[in-house]
Amino acid sequence: MPEEQLKAFLVQVKGDSSLQERLKAAANPDAVVSIAKEAGFMISADDIKKAQSEISEEELESVAGGQRTHCLASQWAM
Repeated sequence: MPEEQLKAFLVQVKGDSSLQERLKAAANPDAVVSIAKEAGFMISADDIKKAQSEISEEELESVAGGQRTHCLASQWAM
C-alpha cells in the first residue's frame, strides 16, 4: 500500500504547481512526508528511501518541474 500511496502522490505532484513549489523548499525526506500527509497521502520517510532506486531521474525531473531540488534529487539520490 505505501508504494501505491507514493505513486499516487507523485502523480498529484506532477499536476499541482503548488505542491511542486512546496517540495522544492523541502529540506529533507521528513518534510516531504509532512507535505504528502497534508495532501492526504500516507507515506513514510522509509517509503521514500525505498523508492529511491525505483524512480527514474526523468520522473524526478517531471515531478520537480524540470528542476533538480535538494530533497528530490540530491537527498533522494535517485
